[in-house]
Amino acid sequence: MSDTLAAAPLPASLAEAPAPATVSQAMSKVMEKGKTAFIPYITAGDPDLGTTAAALRLLDSLGAAVVEHGMPSADPSADGPTIRASAQRALAAGATEDAVMAMLAEVTPGLSCPVVIFSYFGPIARRGAAEFAAAVKQSGAKGLIVPDLPYDETSAFRDEAIKNGLELVLLTTPSTPAERMKEITEASGGFVYLVSVDGVTGARANVNPQVKDLLKEIKQVTDKAVAVGFGISTPDHVRQIAEWGADGVIIGSAMVKQLGEAASPSEGLKRLEVYARSLKDALP
Repeated sequence: MSDTLAAAPLPASLAEAPAPATVSQAMSKVMEKGKTAFIPYITAGDPDLGTTAAALRLLDSLGAAVVEHGMPSADPSADGPTIRASAQRALAAGATEDAVMAMLAEVTPGLSCPVVIFSYFGPIARRGAAEFAAAVKQSGAKGLIVPDLPYDETSAFRDEAIKNGLELVLLTTPSTPAERMKEITEASGGFVYLVSVDGVTGARANVNPQVKDLLKEIKQVTDKAVAVGFGISTPDHVRQIAEWGADGVIIGSAMVKQLGEAASPSEGLKRLEVYARSLKDALP
């Protein structure tokens, strides 16, 4: 692991980076400046863990408020074809759960932004909630997103997360009933994740216009940061969502594509930098 990561040196500007804040603190810091948080998603281990380490450092240096770090899954039920293919490549390249956690443990001390692990519940159930949460803490990540964990079953796992100093980010969708949405916002840690469309992840031509009203509804019942994800891929998309009042914008499939579909890891990192800059520059 150490030899692999040595190929991705830490940028000089981050050589003495402060310990990452909690997810809540990172979001509050952005909001206090009147800005919108840039929250990129990448799949761990695609195309390899050394490149993932370099990508985490790069996104941090470009001003990501939080980085969402996808644990590759053989059955990513909430994900569309781009992230599914990315997960398959990562698993084929040897991105096991333990290898991903070990890589994060080496990289996170040098990051100024917190990392949130995006994991399906299967690996958590197999390992045990207490052991999984402890492993995430050891990795240096600050939060968790578990998209297939029903809200009614979150309480026990949230307790384990809290014991380990982790914030469990919960999701609400356009079809979530108003009362349930209020419960989710109250229980969510870090920020509230507003899924822009019902369905799976993947780039779309336009942002769902419902998002504007959904943001208003959520903000009527919480002061927590609200970040919007799913289907966001262009500077116009992030600009529109920011104008509607989102506190953060999450970009997944289109970000993953830059790394995973490039001709080489170095080319992927170059593509990722250009693309990430274009989105970050579009945000207020």
